Amino acid sequence: MYHALAHRPAPSVRALSVSPEAFAEQMALLGDRGFTPLTTAALAAVWRGRGRLPDRPVLITFDDGYEGVHRHALPVLARHGFAATLFVSTGWLRGPYDGGGAPDTMLDWDQVRQLAAAGVEIGGHSHTHPQLDQLDDRRLGHEAARCREIVAAELGAAPVSFAYPYGYSTRRVRRAVRAAGFEQALAVGNALARRGQGPYALERVTVRRSTEIGEFARLVDGRSVGRLFAGDRALTKAYAVVRGARRAGLVPGARGPSGN
Repeated sequence: MYHALAHRPAPSVRALSVSPEAFAEQMALLGDRGFTPLTTAALAAVWRGRGRLPDRPVLITFDDGYEGVHRHALPVLARHGFAATLFVSTGWLRGPYDGGGAPDTMLDWDQVRQLAAAGVEIGGHSHTHPQLDQLDDRRLGHEAARCREIVAAELGAAPVSFAYPYGYSTRRVRRAVRAAGFEQALAVGNALARRGQGPYALERVTVRRSTEIGEFARLVDGRSVGRLFAGDRALTKAYAVVRGARRAGLVPGARGPSGN
């Protein structure tokens, strides 16, 4: 799971950003080790019984819709012939639906169309990037449906994959995403995706600016994932309690342990 790719990202997204040089090195490692990237939709189709997984499958995903995905990631993906999935928050992208509040320079719709034409799957990531589990049913349904509606209007095809902003989801959120027409969805979890997680709760591992190439190699090989993300998992569990209390009206709002 990637976010911004930039030499000088905004301070608020720096920790979750990756330099263009690091990204290129990481993609070269995947190629050298014989990994076969595929889209989220392709993985879900195989796990539903349509086809077989390639050797050493891996998902390369980008959340939010930062401009660096087009500027820096697309040439590297094209050079290796790698598939990827981009999850866009439609109210953050530059253009007619921009509602403000984006944390850094975002893609415009021409760039999104170019990414789609190059084979990048475009998925949904809500409209305004809220914590979906804190919304009432009406706003929750609107966030998922409006995002899907806009992507369909701009690209001529409705998105089928979704990623939860901040990685937060509950059974109610997952039902709403499914009702909006999405066929699969990704969380964070900082664990490897497994079929048993179900199509609406697939987990990913976070690649950060601090992720060195040796650590990246261990992540994609599935080694030491639990140890490397032990702190993140502890924070996630603790904050789940806070979010539950907040929904019950017992504590004020808070952003949480990470800004995915």
